[in-house]
Amino acid sequence: MEWIERFNSAINYVEEHLKKDIDYDKLARIACCSTYHFQRMFSYMAGVPLSEYIRRRRMSLAAADIQGGNEKIIDIALKYGYDSPTAFNRAFQNIHGIAPSQARTEGISLKAYPPISFKITIKGEAEMNYRIEKKDAFKIIGVSKPLHQDIEENFEIVPQMWQEAAVNGTIPMLASFMNIQPMGILGVSACNELKQWKYYIAAASTLPAPEDFEEYTVPAATWAIFSGEGQFLSIQELEKRIVTEWLPSSGYEYGNAPDIEVYLSPDPENAKYEIWIPVIRKENL
Repeated sequence: MEWIERFNSAINYVEEHLKKDIDYDKLARIACCSTYHFQRMFSYMAGVPLSEYIRRRRMSLAAADIQGGNEKIIDIALKYGYDSPTAFNRAFQNIHGIAPSQARTEGISLKAYPPISFKITIKGEAEMNYRIEKKDAFKIIGVSKPLHQDIEENFEIVPQMWQEAAVNGTIPMLASFMNIQPMGILGVSACNELKQWKYYIAAASTLPAPEDFEEYTVPAATWAIFSGEGQFLSIQELEKRIVTEWLPSSGYEYGNAPDIEVYLSPDPENAKYEIWIPVIRKENL
């Protein structure tokens, strides 16, 4: 089954479970990647976080149920996983702009979010510079914070981490540790032995970790390495292009290793950086 077909199978799973619990780990298994990678890829490809997509689909169906029959609103809320009427009212109003009780008013305007499907679109609007490298396992030293299943929360956690590291002296300390490739300050999204996702700000090093710093071993992997420069937002744009433009037609799949951002220069206004994504050739799966 092709990469895009697996993602569409994951969407089918979502549709079949909108009135049940949706297991993010099951979604990732259908797509043949990690839970964290699936959510990142989904948000880039769909233009909306997975949790928000699920919320929109449920509220679309809930609105149709409210308008189409005499079912009690509290029963409809329970049907779509909301034990609290207050939480359901809030979610409904956030999507439709009105309270659920108002949805039965004739002529009221509501929003519909149909199921999405993925397809490959070849854009080729700008060149992408990359190389493929195999690398043995290597150790990183740094600081970390746990990542949440809801990836939206991570969009706040990670920038705060970088801000703290810049202010409290962590970054220059890490620069003094680095003595192996990749030579730069690293942002690493990794899953530890307890299957907990963490984000590390770190340096690749053979030195022992000092007090208040952690060690993590990045496993041996084949990496697709993309280079770029510019402000922070350009990093996010490059990550999006890797997932939506390069990966679907590259002949590679996501591998089982962390995503790595390598910051080669410290200037935030004109950063030079690399993005490392683990890959496996499709024929090896």
